[in-house]
This record gives sequence, structure tokens and C-alpha cells, in this order.
Amino acid sequence: MNQTTRPSENSRVIGPLAVAPLLHAFVNEEVLPGTRVTAEAFWQGLSDLLRDLMPVNQALLAKRDQIQAQIDAWHRKHPGAAFDATAYRRLLTEIGYLSAEGAAFQVETANVDAEIAYIAGPQLVVPVDNARYALNAANARWGSLYDALYGTDAISEGHPVPTGGYDPTRGAGVIAYVRAFLDEHFKLSQGSHADAQSYVIKDGRLAVQVAGTATTLADASAFVGYLGDATAPTSILLKHHGLHVEVRFDRSHPIGKTDTAGIADVVIESAITTIQDCEDSVAAVDAADKVGVYRNWLGLMKGTLQATFPKGGKQMVRTLHPDRVFTKPAGGTLTLAGRSLLLVRNVGHHMMTDIVTFNGQLVPETFIDCAITSLIALHDLNSDGKFRNSRAGSVYIVKPKLHGPEEVAFADQLFGRVEDLIGLARNTLKMGIMDEERRTTVNLQECLRAARQRVVFINTGFLDRTGDEIHTSMEAGAMVRKGDIKQTKWLDAYERNNVDIGLACGLRGKAQIGKGMWAIPDRMAEMLRAKIGHPRAGANTAWVPSPTAATLHALHYHMVDVAKVQAELVGRQRASLADILTPPLANPPTWQPADIEAELNNNAQGILGYVVRWIDSGVGCSKVPDIHNVGLMEDRATLRISSQHMANWLHHGICTRSQALQALQRMAKVVDQQNASDPTYEPMSGNFDKSTAFAAAHALVFEGREQPNGYTEGLLRKYRLERKASSH
Repeated sequence: MNQTTRPSENSRVIGPLAVAPLLHAFVNEEVLPGTRVTAEAFWQGLSDLLRDLMPVNQALLAKRDQIQAQIDAWHRKHPGAAFDATAYRRLLTEIGYLSAEGAAFQVETANVDAEIAYIAGPQLVVPVDNARYALNAANARWGSLYDALYGTDAISEGHPVPTGGYDPTRGAGVIAYVRAFLDEHFKLSQGSHADAQSYVIKDGRLAVQVAGTATTLADASAFVGYLGDATAPTSILLKHHGLHVEVRFDRSHPIGKTDTAGIADVVIESAITTIQDCEDSVAAVDAADKVGVYRNWLGLMKGTLQATFPKGGKQMVRTLHPDRVFTKPAGGTLTLAGRSLLLVRNVGHHMMTDIVTFNGQLVPETFIDCAITSLIALHDLNSDGKFRNSRAGSVYIVKPKLHGPEEVAFADQLFGRVEDLIGLARNTLKMGIMDEERRTTVNLQECLRAARQRVVFINTGFLDRTGDEIHTSMEAGAMVRKGDIKQTKWLDAYERNNVDIGLACGLRGKAQIGKGMWAIPDRMAEMLRAKIGHPRAGANTAWVPSPTAATLHALHYHMVDVAKVQAELVGRQRASLADILTPPLANPPTWQPADIEAELNNNAQGILGYVVRWIDSGVGCSKVPDIHNVGLMEDRATLRISSQHMANWLHHGICTRSQALQALQRMAKVVDQQNASDPTYEPMSGNFDKSTAFAAAHALVFEGREQPNGYTEGLLRKYRLERKASSH
């Protein structure tokens, strides 16, 4: 059913379009100049696009609901974990959930930047509505390994970071760790970097003085550049597994002056790519919010974005870092990107907006995202300046929450229409496909086929994918406890399937195969132990929560040769589809009352801790303390899994409505206490009837089963708009 709205009196009416004044002015006055696209052509083209594609999108969304209804009906007839898997698979084929798999093929994506095609390394995801965070992420291409180790628990687990002056014992541990890193990956012909006294360049080769003996790198090709004079360089540049490492010398520096070789720091390539997010990590619900999102993306594409903030009693101004220029060993210059390669994530096809309407109808927000973020990217494509993003001449758009190959093909069609609209050659807009819906997972090969000339990215993610897993099988029975889902067989099969299909379809050298987020930014030692599993699994990128985490995760890509791993994995037996289609059902539920209460508390606290910031403050991503006061980097996916899990237990009688409500009320008090130091915070407890944030959390749980595919965006948007209206 089409959703209609009455255009605002101030809307700019252009034929059948009614455009929010803020958006209209932003596009006409800030975006279009310099693109060679006229305002008349843009708005007319957008109108034509909406006219032609809105009915297709509506039909695809209706098909989602129809398929879900058929699955629900089948499970109601065949409840429990012991259902007939063969009959279930037959149903999924008959209703169009499972597509026929075609012949083997290889993707054909061209003009892909090396950061995506060849360089394995960390990926950041950042809310683009926060200029400071967006800049921090873009500038995280290079990070100080000394700072990352010293300022976290990475090598000093259990010992807090010093708050006073420099701790020489901790510093010595950092230096020893980094020297061991250099010895491991940039081995000297003789001796150790720990005993190095000087580094100079002689006859185009790196010469190192170790304990009075001259030596060189065992692999001379690892030395690729330097800064300063060859006889007294200020830095040397090394390369391993496609990643650069810069050793900096400064004998006047507090660290360098006590170092035998004068090494003041070691800086390594860190966040190779960054997704600037318009989706799960932002809370953009109206024209003002969306223009803020788009304006920051424009600043990134033009190289003009700035952020001003107080630090140490001073006002600081942050801007984009320039590229870095080194001298090659044999002479000449080597220019390296100073910034992470940027992708942009648009919203899903199910989200509707009134910032533009068509004949009074709300329009798919992703259409507006695609048109405007692509239009903005023309500033990068037309630039030859120092802040160029894509040197290959591409625009990278990540598409979330697509359900199967038919929707991927539609996204490909949308991209083509936008290319025509703004005058781009076909397949300039590249597509990242989030493998976070089960219908995409089980049809991943055909999804890739549908975007075979555009695809540059696939990845997995536990939270959203599990939220869809729960919602898809909502009627089958009660799910296991949330923490136990990671031990069920569908999840491992899902993770392996993503790599298997990606490699079989030729993503090597053309696209990223990614893994999900490490969500605990204060536990870097634990991350170093766990996240090496991602490159070992064949992923050439994985998400991290901060620039510091990117620097530390980059170490894993020195330890693991991902290209070699992928070559070894090609052709292995594919993950079992039967395992992927096995929902994580309790068989049968055997929990004690205390277990049920603990699970409800955990889910309720996670929901409330995130929702209160989203609704009351418009913060879509932040470090939110969990029930044990461990800070977790949370975005909207947190709500989907937790709200669907509570809704599932309610539906199957594991808990009562009263128990679920009591958990929300108990945890509201906990969340209030966790936010007590914030002078702007408005408590929920004692104010349940008037708190918009509590009402939103309540709706997410008690109306969760009715939300399309278990998505949370509709309810969040409703209550955030209510909160904004009440504040004016």
C-alpha cells in the first residue's frame, strides 16, 4: 500500500515532486555547482526515476511480506525443531525463497581501486552525520603503532592505561613488541632491529648498523621509500603483504632521544577502507537530519570537510590528511594515499521518506540516497586535487538489507538509472552487498550474478543476520538464548558460505570479502586474540570500532597472507545449505526462571541503552555500556536481534507480557544510572508514561513480531519525530 502525505506549505513543487526546502536549497546551491548537471535535469530525472521504479519497489516489498506469511503458515503447521527439512526446503523453492542456481561464472567488475581489489586490511564504519568521527575515520589510513599499543590493553591486559606522565616500563614493553614485529616481517640478514644503531640508504638499498656490524634487509624489496637525506633519513618506508610500515626517526623526540637508533615512532597502514554510513549508525528522520548527512559526505568528496572541537583547553580544527610523498630507493617519488578509501552506505529499500514526495506519496529513501550521494561523488570524479578518493574513477555504494537476487537486480537497475540521471558511464557506481538477510545468504551466488559488473564487496554480520534468522523462523518455536546462537550450526555455515561463494565467483582481485564488527573497543588484547580468525577464514577485510582498533587489527594482515589463504580455499567443499537453513531453536526449552529473567534483563538493557540515545539525542552509534558496564560500539542492528529475541520468547510463552515489561522497567533504572553523569539526560524510570524513549523500547518488543522482517527503523523514526516535535 502506498503511503501518502500532504506536502508542506513550504515544499518546493516540481511537477509531481514536492521537495523539502532544506533539501532543495542544499542540492541546488551546494551540490549541483561544479557537477555539470543542471537543476532542471536533476529534478526531472529524479521524478522520472521515481515514477518508473516506485511500483517495482512496492511489489518487491509486498513479495517479502507474502513469502514471510507463507513461511509462518508452514511453521505453524509443523512447529518445533524436528520439522521435516526436506519438506521445508521444498516449500522455500515453491514460494520463490530459494532460487535455482545457474552455471558457474566470474564477476566482471572493472575499474576498482587497489584498496578494494588487492590490499587486505581493516575497514571502519562511521556515522557520516558526525563530522569529527567521519574525518577521524577517513584519516585513519595511517596509525601510530606505538600509540595504539601504549594507550590500550593490547599488550598489557589487566593493567590500566596510565593517566599521569609517561610510564617508561610500559613504553619499553611497547618498543620491544614493535621491534619483534619488525623482526618478524622485515627480517635483517644479520641481527635484530632491537639492536639497530642506525638506518641509512646506500646505493638504493637500506643499510642497518647493528652492534657495530653493517647489515641489510633479508628481503631487499621490502624497502620502498624514505624521507629526508639518504645518509640521515627522517623515516624509512617498508612494505609487506601490500601494507606499508613507516619507521620514523627523531633524536630530539622524547622517545627517539632514548632510542639507540633514534626511532620515535612506527606508523602503519591501518584503515584501508571506510564506510561512511547513512544507515544503521545514524538517526536521520527528517530533511534537516538528511541534509546534515549529505553535507558531510559532500565535504568528504570535495576535500573541504572540517570539524572544530575543544581539546586541552584549545579549539582544534580537524581536516582531511593529504597524500604522502616519499623518495623511492633509486630516486623519483612514491605517492601513497593519506586517507582511507571511502564507501558510502545508503539505507534499505524498505524505508520511506517525506523529504521528497511523488504525487503525495512517500518515496523510498534509498532512491534519494542513491541519487544524491552519487551526485555528490561527481565532485570527486571530476577532481584532480589532493583529496581524490577513487583514483580508479568509481563510486562505492554499500546496499544493506537486500532480500535475494531479484532485489539485487533491482538495485542494479536503480544504479543504472542514477548513472543516466547524472551522466556517468555504466557501472561507474559499484555495489557492496551486505549478506545480512537469510534470503540473500541462501541465494548468494545468484545475488552476485545479478550485480556481476558492479559488485565490490560482500560481508557477514552477526546482529542483523541473526535478527532476520529469528524473524524468518518466528513461528517455528522458541530460539535458544542469544549468547548460545553463536554455537549453533547455521552461523558457522553462513560465515563459510560467504567466503566460499565469493571466491567461487571470482571476487579475488576485484572485491572485498568482509567479516563483521569487533564491538568492544576497550578490549584490544581480546580482539588481537580473536579477530585474527577473520583473515585466516579468507576475509580480506573486517570491521573494527575505532582508528586505534584498525591499527591493531592491521597486524593480523601482516601475520596472515590473505591472498595465499584465499588461493588455498578456492574449490573447497561449500558450506552446507541444510545447515544454513537450520534455525537456532531450543529443542525443547529447559530454562530455569532465573535463566529467563537474566536473558530478558540482558535484552532489555541493550535495547534501552541504545534507544534512549537514539530517541532523545539523535545519536545512532555510540559506545553503550552493557548490563555488565562493558562499553559496546552499538548501532541499530543491536535492536533488531534483541527486540526479535524478546518478541520470540513472548510469542512462544517462555515469558509473559508482565515479565517482559518488568524487565524493561528494571533495566530502565540501570540505564538511567549508567547515564547519570550526563546533565542533559532525561531518566526513564519514574516517568514511564511520559518517556518517549521508553515508549519506543516498549513498542520494539511488544510490536516486534509485526514489524516487516523485524526491522526497527519504522518505530524508531516514529518516536524520534515525536521527541523532536515535543522539544520545539
